[in-house]
Amino acid sequence: MDKRTLGTTGFDIAPIVFGGNVLGWTADEAESFRVLDAFVDHGFDAIDTADVYSAWAEGHTGGESEEVLGNWFKARPGMRDKVKLFTKVGSDMGGPGEKGLSEAWILKAADKSLARLGADYVDLYFSHWPDSEVTHAETLGAYDKLLKAGKIKAIGASNYDVALLTAALEASKAEGLPAYQVIQPEYNLYDRDALDGGLRELCMKNDIGVVTYFSLAAGFLSGKYRSKADLEGRQRGGMVEKYLNDRGLRILDVLEDVAGAHGAKPAEVALAWIIAREGVTAPIASATSVAQVESFAKAAELKLSAEDLSRLTDAGA
Repeated sequence: MDKRTLGTTGFDIAPIVFGGNVLGWTADEAESFRVLDAFVDHGFDAIDTADVYSAWAEGHTGGESEEVLGNWFKARPGMRDKVKLFTKVGSDMGGPGEKGLSEAWILKAADKSLARLGADYVDLYFSHWPDSEVTHAETLGAYDKLLKAGKIKAIGASNYDVALLTAALEASKAEGLPAYQVIQPEYNLYDRDALDGGLRELCMKNDIGVVTYFSLAAGFLSGKYRSKADLEGRQRGGMVEKYLNDRGLRILDVLEDVAGAHGAKPAEVALAWIIAREGVTAPIASATSVAQVESFAKAAELKLSAEDLSRLTDAGA
């Protein structure tokens, strides 16, 4: 499988990153292990998670995804060295002071994540959300300490717009601090503003890697949901409903047409479209079954024509 250089991190990754939000949530530990095994067996090598996954689920407090990954690494000796591991800090973990991007919390949160993961280091550590109460210099200074301690290897920012990323890059230069090397925006055939609104050009200019989340629009781009009735009893129903409009259905129509011409599934085409986008390193996609991982492998190898790409892009314009 072709690998892609991830910004200035110094490492290459396969063109799809596993989305670990499902681990310990919609996939129990046993199924998570099967899916992760299949992911690596198919030649993929990067996994994205966060300290807060999956605090939104009833009875969960956060850390469940990292714990599942930690148990998987423990059960698979040598596996930690085979994958690039991403996690994040900044979301509200529920306790006093356990949120945001202050130096005090980042240093504590990193140790907590490493303990749950059973790991000595994380390959890529993200600021999960911007924090207006803390300076970029303080946040980047905390990452500098973690980098020097060997606890993280590279840094990134999730949900930063072009103005925030520009300010962070200026702060790193002015203060002689590490700069963000990867950005993680929401991006898919339907939701494009976060990256296409100037952020892509900034990242390309500064050789910043881009890994996209919600790459399948919470599953909408799988083509499974075409009416509100299709959402009944679905855990992601609330997230998908906003796509059920004329534009969303137009995208599905073109997706299914292009997929049919390639003997592929709509989700595979949706991922292949992102992989082909200029400036994107890899989409993040979640899987709760081995069959879905097999679909990732097909998406990574799918070659869309210029006409296919144009039709898909125009459908969501």
